[in-house]
Amino acid sequence: MNLDSFWGVQLGRVALMWLMPLLLLPLMIWFERKASAFMQDRTGPNRAAIGGVRLGGIIHTMADVLKLLTKEDIRPTSVNGFYFALAPLIAIVVSQLLFVVVPFGDAIDVGGQTISLQALHLDIGILYPLAVGSVYVYSIVLAGWASNNKYGILGGLRAAAQVVSYEVALGLSIVGALMVYGTTDLNEMVRYQGGLLFGFLPRWGVFMQPIGALLFLVAAFAETNRTPFDLPERDAELVAGFHIEYSAMRFASFFMAEYIHIIVASGLVVTLFFGGWQIPWLSTAALRENAGLVIDAMLGGLVVVGFGAAALAMRWSPSLVRMFQDLRQYEGRVLATLFGGLGALGLLGLVLVHTQVGVLPDWAASAVAASAQFTAFTAKTMLFAFGFIWVRWTLPSFRYDQLMRLGWKNMMPVALVNVALTGIVLLAIGGR
Repeated sequence: MNLDSFWGVQLGRVALMWLMPLLLLPLMIWFERKASAFMQDRTGPNRAAIGGVRLGGIIHTMADVLKLLTKEDIRPTSVNGFYFALAPLIAIVVSQLLFVVVPFGDAIDVGGQTISLQALHLDIGILYPLAVGSVYVYSIVLAGWASNNKYGILGGLRAAAQVVSYEVALGLSIVGALMVYGTTDLNEMVRYQGGLLFGFLPRWGVFMQPIGALLFLVAAFAETNRTPFDLPERDAELVAGFHIEYSAMRFASFFMAEYIHIIVASGLVVTLFFGGWQIPWLSTAALRENAGLVIDAMLGGLVVVGFGAAALAMRWSPSLVRMFQDLRQYEGRVLATLFGGLGALGLLGLVLVHTQVGVLPDWAASAVAASAQFTAFTAKTMLFAFGFIWVRWTLPSFRYDQLMRLGWKNMMPVALVNVALTGIVLLAIGGR
């Protein structure tokens, strides 16, 4: 039996890449709240707690979810009921369909058979998220029109104009990369980036296509409607724009879709231009040959992070005791216990690996390499996702004319020039 086509393996891959954006969603919301608070020199969410433990504001995110689940769903009488309900459904479904084509590790060899670590392998590769992602604008347009509200309609019109404008630049920005890679298959693109330039520099797309990488990143900001490209929902002009009439879980659907789009955009940036699941200077073969060292490094990292965070929590604990006379004074000790447990778990793993585990079988070495690559891919993706948050709370918003000028008069000509220069260079060196 072919393991790669076994329904259980296929279901597991799809479930992982379907759930991964949802699992990262609370972390993204926490990043948004705490990063913005840090940049504005304020504390951020610090009230919601369970048994006096706030977990640095994470409990506040859980409280938000509970609030949206139990909040009354108000629907104005003047809306178009069918399309009003359909719009948030399209938003969340389309967002969840995008990540399934992104590879998250090299293939695993089990018993002479290869299991691909890509939920949906398509020959069209990068064209799939571009095509499916363009459907997202329909949810915004429908939401604005069905709300029968002038602010909502203006938000929908702005979104349509913005998406059309920047999808042109988005598509052109990756043409140069496709010329270099010679394929639209995302996994093959990542494998190509595993080599070295000049014998020492990782052969990542950002070093071969720096202009294309910059254009793609800017266009991704515009496609996710994030500041400074927040025209469809700008508070100062449109109150809330296309979702002004939405509340409870319908509003949460748009909210979740936006963050999932950020995660997807970050994953595509990493896959196309920053090596994907590749670890610099460590090929898949090298990781498998040194699987024992890889396990030691991963478990050792868990030990250092766990015990280091526990030490910081204990250092923070006396100030909590001085500040509070209720259960909050014990939060530092609780966090120290949790992080210390993680460190102890890593230490126990190191002991077991060196005392109980002998030579790793081929499938185990392959799985260890894939785990390291998945960790690298997730770390890169979250780094760029944090970049979206950083930019939002750093740069001012564009005016509408500035946004259109940037897309049509600046980015599109630069993208065309980049394609022409790439073709000239490839012709001069005789191909990729």
